[in-house]
Amino acid sequence: MDPDVAAIAKLFADHTRATVLATLMSGRAHTAGELANEAGVAPSTMSAHLNQLLAVGAIETVAQGRHRYVRLADPRLADVFEALALAAPAKPVRSLRTFTHGEHLRRARSCYDHLAGQVAVEMADGLFASGAFCDDGDGLNLTDSGGDRLRAVGVDVDAARARAATTRRRFATRCLDWSERTDHLAGALGAAILTAARDHGWVASGPVHRSLAVTPAGEAVFDHLSDVRAGTAAGDAARTVPQVGRPSWAAQDGQAP
Repeated sequence: MDPDVAAIAKLFADHTRATVLATLMSGRAHTAGELANEAGVAPSTMSAHLNQLLAVGAIETVAQGRHRYVRLADPRLADVFEALALAAPAKPVRSLRTFTHGEHLRRARSCYDHLAGQVAVEMADGLFASGAFCDDGDGLNLTDSGGDRLRAVGVDVDAARARAATTRRRFATRCLDWSERTDHLAGALGAAILTAARDHGWVASGPVHRSLAVTPAGEAVFDHLSDVRAGTAAGDAARTVPQVGRPSWAAQDGQAP
């Protein structure tokens, strides 16, 4: 049976729905009122659009107390959004605010549950070039040195493997970055890296939706992961975890706790 591509494509064909999906790409849940404000439409208009998204399973509702929130129901929609962004024309820059908004997103942002933007691409380039990954025919897999390197900075590699084994997601895969036009890291491992970044204070919420502000500790860790030389010998990752802004989880002997 042929897939009904038009049913998904029409979700992005309306400016309001595209704004909703772009906002939910942060991975966070939002109320209908928040989404209406973001899109600049009336609550009744937003309700109609949310019903369309619910009908095709693009979003799901979550109840918390008296409030109802919506969030993306399938992380694969984030991949579709990023792919469309690659082909989409850039919005005209007519103000300093618009320019600054774009620069924040280009530097670092969330692509649903993984890291995207310049920081993510530089990190992926360093990991790929240093032999942290091999292609096992069904996506990317970590080499022993690559796994050690990520564990040394606090990424829960084993949790990512468990998540991949119990869901339809691949453990690790390349995802073409719409702003940098080259690959960043996605899949369960990409999600684990963003989780570690938030838990350990490498990133904080940025000034615009989906943007992330990299902290000094994060700059040190991402610079380390981007450094090809840091992963060229066994054990280098453990020995060269940066001291500047060294997170509290890094053990004194350089090994992951």
